[in-house]
Amino acid sequence: MNESKEMVKLAYSAMEDKKGEDIQVIEIGTISVIADYLIISNGTNASQVQAIVDNVEETLSKHGYEPKRIEGIRNSSWVLMDYGDIIVHVFSEEDRLFYDLERIWKDGKVVTKEELGL
Repeated sequence: MNESKEMVKLAYSAMEDKKGEDIQVIEIGTISVIADYLIISNGTNASQVQAIVDNVEETLSKHGYEPKRIEGIRNSSWVLMDYGDIIVHVFSEEDRLFYDLERIWKDGKVVTKEELGL
């Protein structure tokens, strides 16, 4: 399995462990050079958003993946975690609706949990 897909699976599971809502994986490697995949989720409050972010970072780190950068940390309603091949977005419910990344990246391929083998 390729490395970026392995990272997606780890991040997806970490989001699920912290009850991340409406986890979406969008494959964008064929339409953009910024990454192979986007993973988008939201929490119900700032504490849950932070718990999801912390768990993703910890899980990926345990497997040797370190973020190139993390933006929006601490008390934020949108945290972006850039791992190079994958970009993780964790939002508050309100900001997720406002920014609507799924619409912006509608030309990407939505990847189901089943297609990831989870």
